[in-house]
Amino acid sequence: MSTPLTITQATMTPELFLQQLLYVLPELSLAIGALIIVLVGAFVGDKGARLVTWLCVATILVAGSMAILHVPAKQINVFSSSYAADAFSAYAKMIIALTAASALVLSIDFLAEKKIDKPEFPVLALLATLGMFIMVSAHDLIALYVGVEMQSLCLYVLAAYARDDAKSSEAGLKYFVLGALSSGLLLYGCSLVYGFTGSVRFDVIASQVQDHRSIGVIFGLVFILCGLAFKMAAAPFHMWTPDVYEGSPTAATAFFASAPKVAAAALFARVCFEAFGSLQKDWQSIAIIMAILSMGIGALFALQQTNIKRLLAYSSIANMGYALVAIACGPIYGPKALLVFISIYAITSVGLFGVVLSMRTTDGQRPETIEALSGLSRSNPLLSVALTLLLFSVMGIPPLVGFWGKWEIILATISTGLIPLAVCLILASVVSAFYYLRILKTVWFDAPRMAMMPVGVSTTLTLTGATIILAALTVVIGFVGSAAELAGAGFH
Repeated sequence: MSTPLTITQATMTPELFLQQLLYVLPELSLAIGALIIVLVGAFVGDKGARLVTWLCVATILVAGSMAILHVPAKQINVFSSSYAADAFSAYAKMIIALTAASALVLSIDFLAEKKIDKPEFPVLALLATLGMFIMVSAHDLIALYVGVEMQSLCLYVLAAYARDDAKSSEAGLKYFVLGALSSGLLLYGCSLVYGFTGSVRFDVIASQVQDHRSIGVIFGLVFILCGLAFKMAAAPFHMWTPDVYEGSPTAATAFFASAPKVAAAALFARVCFEAFGSLQKDWQSIAIIMAILSMGIGALFALQQTNIKRLLAYSSIANMGYALVAIACGPIYGPKALLVFISIYAITSVGLFGVVLSMRTTDGQRPETIEALSGLSRSNPLLSVALTLLLFSVMGIPPLVGFWGKWEIILATISTGLIPLAVCLILASVVSAFYYLRILKTVWFDAPRMAMMPVGVSTTLTLTGATIILAALTVVIGFVGSAAELAGAGFH
């Protein structure tokens, strides 16, 4: 791994402080934007919810652009090495910004129809995005925990956002209770690592564990990875996912399923590659076990689902298993495979939830069962084509872009000698193809059961945009791979 440039407090000058601020401009823009937008929301009231949403979307996209525009040539650690500015975090922030903004646009029509369109929803999503940005750039255990908790606290509220809906309240409570347990595991692991290494900084921890492999550090590593696995919805810490996905407002579920997964996977990778790089055999074993469990549980339990949101929940568990396979491949081949895969997966998730949000019957109901898609090809052929392309992509059917995401992971496993893990990935993909094909069979060949109404402009535009982006990425996948390779080069 290349040696990063570290700016310390001992040599701090006003000029150097301003230079450090340059590297945290994405986070500053989100924080300042959130404060201003809260005031705007207070003045305009509930009637200005749509305006507040668009302001949050613009702020998130500006922050993502800043992350790309100010990416340093090599990793730079600022603010006492608690924050890392590098190409890896910049790439992840770009995907987080794109998917979070898209999920917010999807929420506009849904929340208005449910009459729960208030400024709080987009502001909470904006603050959750700030937490995600901190997560992917965290370079010590304190920044890691602050980022994780900022994201999590906002997501708990979003899950229970529909206060008059018992299922939404139940989802928020389950998410909060299990999330508190995972935060306890994460914090206990951090305290163990600090106790046995004497530092919270990733670079100091890395040098300490390289010189002395302590059983206490191993226990701390296990607890930290278990806490992060919960945020990824990786088995065996996946138990919250189906219930929270089903019970939460669909607009909030669309947000859960995309950007937070990118942030959690990127943070998991950074902790393994940077802080515990010399303990690769230890964290690799943990990642392999979680990957196999996630792929197996996600693929097999999805076969039994009739609710499309629960099916997508188990699908996300399986896909996080694929991401863990990439992480298990180590710091040389893993980062590129991980970045390519999670960027494609996140965009696909936004598109799939765009389809779910597009389902509205003539009596105003929003059905969420697979049966509700019966005969969709006759009532809405364009929506059916988009759904087909999205599902073929997530299945990994060549030459669609989803195939190349899995292909990168398979190449990484071959390069690192993890052939059995590649076989497990292929088998899980074959099993998952069955329930995706079942959806397509319902769409194209079953008789219609209910008439569907056209949906709002923002939902249609977001779904169309996600489909077009995936189609475009199929053509330029080589550029995506090159960008991901450059972004992950700092780890080796």
